[in-house]
Amino acid sequence: MEQVKQPKKKISHALMAGILIILIFLGVSLGILGSSTYLGGMMSRYEAHIESLLRLVETRIDADDLKACIENGKHSEKYDELQVLLDEIKETCDIKFIYIVKPLNTDESDNMMNVIAGVSEEERALHADILVQLGQLTGTDYSAEVAGTYLDRMDRSDAITFYGNKTEFGDMYTGLTPLHDSNGDPVAILAVDIAIDEINQTLGKYNTITGMSVVFLALVAMVIAYLWLQHRVVQPLVKMEAAYTGFVESSRNITNPDELVIADTDIHTKDEMEALSDAFSAMSEDMKRYMKTLVSETKEKERIASELNMATRIQANMLPNHFPAFPGRKEFDLYATMHPAKEVGGDFYDFFLIDDDHLALVVADVSGKGVPAALFMMTARTIIKTKAQSNPTLSPKELLTEANTALTENNDEDMFVTVWLGVLQISTGVLTYSSAGHEKLLLYQDGTWRMLPKMGGVALAMWEPEDLEFMDETYQFQNQTIKLNPGDAIFQYTDGVTEATDANNELFGDDRLVDAMNGASSTQPEELLPQVRKKIDEFVKDAPQFDDITMLSIRYKGSQA
Repeated sequence: MEQVKQPKKKISHALMAGILIILIFLGVSLGILGSSTYLGGMMSRYEAHIESLLRLVETRIDADDLKACIENGKHSEKYDELQVLLDEIKETCDIKFIYIVKPLNTDESDNMMNVIAGVSEEERALHADILVQLGQLTGTDYSAEVAGTYLDRMDRSDAITFYGNKTEFGDMYTGLTPLHDSNGDPVAILAVDIAIDEINQTLGKYNTITGMSVVFLALVAMVIAYLWLQHRVVQPLVKMEAAYTGFVESSRNITNPDELVIADTDIHTKDEMEALSDAFSAMSEDMKRYMKTLVSETKEKERIASELNMATRIQANMLPNHFPAFPGRKEFDLYATMHPAKEVGGDFYDFFLIDDDHLALVVADVSGKGVPAALFMMTARTIIKTKAQSNPTLSPKELLTEANTALTENNDEDMFVTVWLGVLQISTGVLTYSSAGHEKLLLYQDGTWRMLPKMGGVALAMWEPEDLEFMDETYQFQNQTIKLNPGDAIFQYTDGVTEATDANNELFGDDRLVDAMNGASSTQPEELLPQVRKKIDEFVKDAPQFDDITMLSIRYKGSQA
């Protein structure tokens, strides 16, 4: 028996891993958001500071005078005033550099010309030998890429351009604006550099602190979440898993549902876990009651099955099933079979001697299947046989009439039975028969089986006798007579033969029955009937049997046999 599978992973581990991933994701996301917000805010402030300085200086510059100074390489009065302004800005405005340069080309060296730069008092005292000089080329101070940026700004409007750059003095953030003369021609570039090393250092510290904080808070949150989940989720689930696994295992090892014990999970979380536990407990109790009901129903079904098996044997024993049926009579050979679709059926056959010279033959089919049909079948068989043996002079038509009267009494379930009843005079071979709505008779004469026309007559117990008297003659019982010569035979059956159905819902039918009869190797009843049944089975194959199959055949051998 398959055992309950144990979990390969603990839910607590999965929950903790999920919480850790979520906390790390949130921490990293918040760190990136904070870092980008801080950087964006600081850079916006720097840009505003740079822009205010550029606009201030730009309004104090005479670009035409500055252009002349650049061309002749000499200072002017306005040039000296500009130097004082730039020095004051450098000294007081917390910037790294403020200067004016003229971009020349994008070579690797001497691609820029120094025009003027602001200098602090400290720089003049310590680095007087390296101060910017008008007309001085920059050598390799500017890369070709940076020189290209400055040249590109010369051809644009007075809009300010910002860019970041790594220099020998550290990380810089630079703002550029072009200077134009009175004719609108570009003269030079005014630039302000602000060192952003402090920002980068601050960001580095922020990211380090944030990362450590995220790790620390994640660990603390994991511990808190673990303890909480253990108390509110994991432990209740473990209790429920143990209780219900034990219930399932015990249900497989006992036969009495009353012995099933459902362990108390003792969950009092006042939330969905407690509701889930209560629901499982209620379901387990329902399952226990269901198992008790199932056991009871199973016993009842076994009892019914046992009784049906007994009914099958009783029904089989009620029908004549010892062959040869009349060992002392050599004038005929007789054989019959009945195969019910269920444990018990509504078909029946019968044969008995009315007197020493008359043999009664009966084949009948009761409406419905199962036990009700079997009970009605036994009643009909008993009535017909009793009527025939107690009144030997009655013809088949008269016997059916009296049987109909008896069967319609107390027939509250409105059941009915089709009957073929024949009486063979053994000494002459004359067969007189009548039909109560039954199938057509097959006759073997002159080496061939053929199907005789269907006779009139309605099924027994379908109509009250007084109603039947006023009906058309096609509803009335009729007698028909056949003279059987030695070697002749008859075959009668129920509709389970011709209405046997294959998987495609196709019926076996009259034509296939006649072909099967003529294709049989013998007319001897004990050999004929199995061959016909074989043809039916070959036709339906694996399709289920929906109706009882009953067959009877008698072969007349003559009174001198």
